[in-house]
Amino acid sequence: MLGESHDLRHEFPDLENKIAMLRAANPEFAQRMDEYDATDAHVRNIEELGTPVADETIEELKKERLRLKDLLYLMLRA
Repeated sequence: MLGESHDLRHEFPDLENKIAMLRAANPEFAQRMDEYDATDAHVRNIEELGTPVADETIEELKKERLRLKDLLYLMLRA
């Protein structure tokens, strides 16, 4: 769905406390989460504003968002 929020707390509501804890205690997790949030915001802005971009561009951004989400999930489950 266009413009749908993909923030980590929305994606993993059962891990909300661990997300907050790792963000505060783990600089690498915090950095990756910042990257994820920025990428998600970029994708949502493109979708919501109808900014003209190549299909390949939006697909690459979505793949990057998914890669970061997978990495963050692995860190949460470690």
